[in-house]
Amino acid sequence: MTQTIAILDFGSQYTMLIARRVREQNVYCEIFSPRVTRAELVRLNLAGVIFSGGPSSVYDEGAPRAPEFIFELGVPILGICYGMQLLAYQLGGRVERAPHREFGPAQIRVTNPVSFLSNLPLEQNVWMSHGDKVFELPSGFENIAESDHCAFAAAIHPARNLYALQFHPEVAHTPHGKNILRYFLYDICKCNGDWTPRSFIENSVEQIRARVGNERVLCALSGGVDSMVAATLIERAVGEQLTCVFMDHGLLRQNEASDVASLTQQIGIELVTVDARDYFLEKLRGVIDPEQKRKIIGAAFVEKFDETAKNLGEHKFLAQGTLYPDVIESGVSFTPPLDTAQGRTHTTAVTIKTHHNVGGLPTTLPFQLLEPLRHLFKDEVRAVGTELGLPKNVVWRQPFPGPGLAVRIIGEITRERLDTLRAADAIVREEIGNANLEKMPWQYFAVLTPIQTVGVMGDERTYENVLAIRAVTSEDGMTADWARLPHDLLAKMSSRIVNQVRGVNRVVYDITSKPPGTIEWE
Repeated sequence: MTQTIAILDFGSQYTMLIARRVREQNVYCEIFSPRVTRAELVRLNLAGVIFSGGPSSVYDEGAPRAPEFIFELGVPILGICYGMQLLAYQLGGRVERAPHREFGPAQIRVTNPVSFLSNLPLEQNVWMSHGDKVFELPSGFENIAESDHCAFAAAIHPARNLYALQFHPEVAHTPHGKNILRYFLYDICKCNGDWTPRSFIENSVEQIRARVGNERVLCALSGGVDSMVAATLIERAVGEQLTCVFMDHGLLRQNEASDVASLTQQIGIELVTVDARDYFLEKLRGVIDPEQKRKIIGAAFVEKFDETAKNLGEHKFLAQGTLYPDVIESGVSFTPPLDTAQGRTHTTAVTIKTHHNVGGLPTTLPFQLLEPLRHLFKDEVRAVGTELGLPKNVVWRQPFPGPGLAVRIIGEITRERLDTLRAADAIVREEIGNANLEKMPWQYFAVLTPIQTVGVMGDERTYENVLAIRAVTSEDGMTADWARLPHDLLAKMSSRIVNQVRGVNRVVYDITSKPPGTIEWE
């Protein structure tokens, strides 16, 4: 059974980043609410626990606490920022409001170079983000580092396997943070690095077989890397019990349906295509609110899949390529893989936008969900796809949201506006794809806005739409930076769009990172 690090999420903006840093060391982790039960953790091959940071003060009314049984599990615990303060407070130390708050870069001095600070510089830069701090350590703790405004920047209790950092080792602004986490994982928790794409595939196939048994699975296949990897995993597990369905909802990119058919033929997956264009467009008629769009699309997907399943024969499971970022942005924190039927959801995350395949699904779902990738980030899915032997053009295909162009058209969706966006988006993808950039953007597309502006074309006044181009660099979709595309490339795309696409007379480029924005506009 795979070794696991449990991360208790106390509301930190960096909790997902802690998970990523742990997995980068080939160590598996799951994220849990502070309301986690003993049974949930005991079921794991638990190697250690990490307390995340968080926005609360330990003295706030209703501030999250670590369950007392955590300290009885006999595994190492690492507290980060609020997690350190919580360790101190719950074990008898003293935490108070700091007279000098630290937010941003700071320098610590290692006063006792032991444990995870051994073999590291005695002075090093770190990233602080705290208003409270520990004023008195609990009995048995040793202080091992300090900063100008924090007497206890790092502390350990070797006898009880308790470790604490006031700074954030998971962020890039702490240059030695990866070394500190690696020491905790391998030297303290004794992890063996057994979580790899190959081991994930082997475990997933075994779990899928055990859960599905002799039942049939209907897979919603979009042609993107997520659903392709999910379908390939399930096909490896249950073979002909899998039926893959491509739903043409009329919200696709140019030539999308034919591209998906070619891709599935390339990797040997049989595909049933359902033409539901009129159905979805009618459901979306007059709808402007993006959350409503997503929920309508989610419900319509299930209705059409239910109808399709009845025509194809009984299917007990609906498989989706749901990823962890989908779950987090929809306000549902970590649910372990293949466990959705048990309804275990920890809601510590804030809803950023409801994803049609998570919060957009109806509560009366006529299937059991099968989501083997639900706890993976995008880069991890690509690594799994490569290990499965999928071709590069599948593994590195441009991400495309399940609701399709519905969330790239701001305002009402009509056939005319869809045609306009398809034509413009095709130009954007063609030009960036042919640009031979040194570093290709992670995702790039066009967005049609409801804003109209005055222009001049052929000595005549025009009053047409503004179209935005969005291109970002990212590793996993959780954070992203706007891509610094060459100016001549931007100029070429703009010129082609305003001259070739009817209904657009102005093009703008989105230079917003995530956060504060999201990758998609809706």
